[in-house]
Amino acid sequence: MTATIPEMLAVARAALERFHDVTADDDGALTFAHGGVVCALQGMDLDEGLPVLNLTCVVAWDLPIDSDIPGQVALGMGEGLFGTARVIRGSAGWDVTWRYAFPASGLDEKAMGTLLMLVVSGASSLRAALIPE
Repeated sequence: MTATIPEMLAVARAALERFHDVTADDDGALTFAHGGVVCALQGMDLDEGLPVLNLTCVVAWDLPIDSDIPGQVALGMGEGLFGTARVIRGSAGWDVTWRYAFPASGLDEKAMGTLLMLVVSGASSLRAALIPE
């Protein structure tokens, strides 16, 4: 039996709360931060019987427009197996996001936590590569 989006988000919330402070919005979306990266987890029905979770992480924003952020990201800076980086030219500089969508029906709390931490660690690695401290 396929899990519903609220059920998948409840498992995700329990998994994330082992590592982070999590806020649930009225629509069920979850927000949290990991290593300076702000993340939002939402659920949607991709097709009938195929609910998925979509994790969007804001890696960095307003990076200097004269820097080669698109080139750095394209060359695999902060490359991870779970997620895709996107560079957008914003009004105040380069904005970088990291996204990953996956069918989560059937994942228990441990598996969900492992998968989510793999995704957000990729986003955090990219942030560390783009914004050295």
